[in-house]
This record gives sequence, C-alpha cells and structure tokens, in this order.
Amino acid sequence: MFVKVCGLSTTEQIDKAIDYGYDAIGVVTWPKSRRYCPPDHAVKLAEHARGKIKSFVVGLRYDDVEAAAPAFDYVQIYEVRPLANLVLAAKEMPPAGVDYRYFVYDASVGGGVFAPFPEWLREMTGKLVVAGGLNSDNVCAVIRDIKPFGVDVSSGVEKNGVKDFELMKGFIDAVRHC
Repeated sequence: MFVKVCGLSTTEQIDKAIDYGYDAIGVVTWPKSRRYCPPDHAVKLAEHARGKIKSFVVGLRYDDVEAAAPAFDYVQIYEVRPLANLVLAAKEMPPAGVDYRYFVYDASVGGGVFAPFPEWLREMTGKLVVAGGLNSDNVCAVIRDIKPFGVDVSSGVEKNGVKDFELMKGFIDAVRHC
C-alpha cells in the first residue's frame, strides 16, 4: 500500500516520514492553504527529500506550483496539464484519455473533510490514491471498501494545525496492519 503524508513544511517532518516508512511526502505551494510553503523553501524541502522519499508539490493549479515544480518528483494539481509527472487530483471521475501517474480522489479539495465515497471509485483501475479526512481510525475501513493503490493523509496527522509525530506513526501503523 502506497502511503503519502502531505502538508509537510520542515526537514524534520520529512525525516520522520522516512523513518516511519511513508512512500511519499507532499509540500503545498498553494498560497491560500494553511499549510502553504513558499516556493523557495519548498525547493529546499524537495532537495532534502531527493533520493530518500518521493516528493509531490501540491497546488490547485499549475500556476500555484510552477516555481517549485522542477525540484519535485511529481506535480499534484486539480487541473489537467500535459506533464510527464502529473498527479491529477479531483473530486470527480478523471476525464478519459488523460495521462497521469497517480489519481488522487479528494472530495474535500484539501479541506480534510471525510465524506462518503462515490461508487465509481470502486471500479477505478490504476494508481488511485484516496485522500480527504483520513486518520488512523478510519483508514482501514476505507482501504477495505475502496481497495485503492494508496492513501494520502494531512490533517489526520495534525494537532492544532501542526504535524504530530505520534499521529504520523499511528497512521502508518494503522495502514500497515489493515
């Protein structure tokens, strides 16, 4: 099971994600996010992660991530763009014929709100990653129900808006023991 932790903003958080066995980290460069990371700092985080863990730069549109995109392994956005490393995020079924590396289903569009999943998700093939309000208490039920390629967590491993290492460890442990 592929497991990504998103919204990281420090090298210490990246190191913990590596230590705990996460497959990927996400850094948000969308200016309106409470997890916003300025592009110059995001590039430093990507450089720190390089060769140790896969890195995703995350925004709503390509304009949000463009300044930092070359430093990251993947570009996760909520719009279709002809990128070799595109991770398409959406709350609707992806359009036919779109080439992407992963599809992140997130009905909350980064809001961390857990909601029922549409039936069509159970039929998706390829690299489906489920996000949106996941935490150590609900992730196993989601994995059993949807059977995605992976899961993505952000607010579910935070206390008072800050990544909590105990919660990060608890989340990945829950996934590994499903």
